[in-house]
Amino acid sequence: MDLPSVLLCILLDLLAVSCQELIQGRIVGGYAPAPHSIKYIVSIQSTRGQHFCGGSLINIYWVLTAAHCTIGVEQIMIVAGDYSVSMYEGTEQFFIPQLLIPHPQYNKITNNADIMLIKLKAPVYLNSYVSIAPLPRQSASVAEGRLCRVSGWGFTSSSGGQIPSSLRTVKLPIVSTAKCNSSESFNGNITSNMICAGYSAGRQDACKGDSGGPLVCEGRIYGVVSWGMGCADAKYPGVYTAVSKYRRWIDRIMFSYYGRCSKD
Repeated sequence: MDLPSVLLCILLDLLAVSCQELIQGRIVGGYAPAPHSIKYIVSIQSTRGQHFCGGSLINIYWVLTAAHCTIGVEQIMIVAGDYSVSMYEGTEQFFIPQLLIPHPQYNKITNNADIMLIKLKAPVYLNSYVSIAPLPRQSASVAEGRLCRVSGWGFTSSSGGQIPSSLRTVKLPIVSTAKCNSSESFNGNITSNMICAGYSAGRQDACKGDSGGPLVCEGRIYGVVSWGMGCADAKYPGVYTAVSKYRRWIDRIMFSYYGRCSKD
C-alpha cells in the first residue's frame, strides 16, 4: 500500500469507515458532467461533512447504496442536490437517516449481496436539482457491451491523489460474467449477483467502486459500485452489485416501512 493510501486510511479510520472502503472508491478517466444533470445521486457523508460514499434516490424516503458503506446511523448524513462537495451551493438538501438496512446475506469476504437501503427521517423535496431514479425489474439483465454510466466524487487517478470537489462520471461497457470470471480476470469470484463493467484496455473505470454509487443502464440503476482489483486495470473490470437480483427485497423492505415501493 502506498503512502497516500496509508494516509487516507488513517483519515478514514478517524471516521470509523474501513480502509478497504476508501481504496474501493473512485472514478478514473471520467469527466465532470453539467452541474446538477445527474439528479438522483446523493453524497453520503460523515457528520463532519466528509464525503465517503455515494448513493441513489429511489424513493422520496429511500436511498440505495452498498452494504460496505455502513458506519452507523448516528454517524452519517445524506446530501441530495449536491454537485461540489467542497462548497455550499444552495441547492443541497440535508437528511438524517432513520435506518440503515444492509442485505441480510451481505458477505464481507466475498462481497456478495453488497447492497443496502437507507431510510430517511424526512422526505426529499423533488425539484430541478433532485430526482428519483427507477430500478430494473426483478432478474432483468443488460446486454454485454451496453454502455452504462457510473458517477461519483471519488479519486480521478488509480494512484490516489486528491478527491475532486465536483461530481465525476464515465460511461463503461458491460462485460460478460464469463469473461469477468475467467482465469485471466477474477477467476470465479464473480457471483450471479454481480455485474462487471469496464474497457479491455482499462484506463476508464470506477475502480473498486465509488462506494455505493449508481451504475445506470438504459435509464435505470442496474448496479451499485461494490469492489474490484486494482484501479482501471485492463485485466480487472469494476464489479457492481446487480440491483435486479434484489428488486423484490428492495420493494419488500420499503413497503414494510412505508407502504410504497420504488419508482418503476
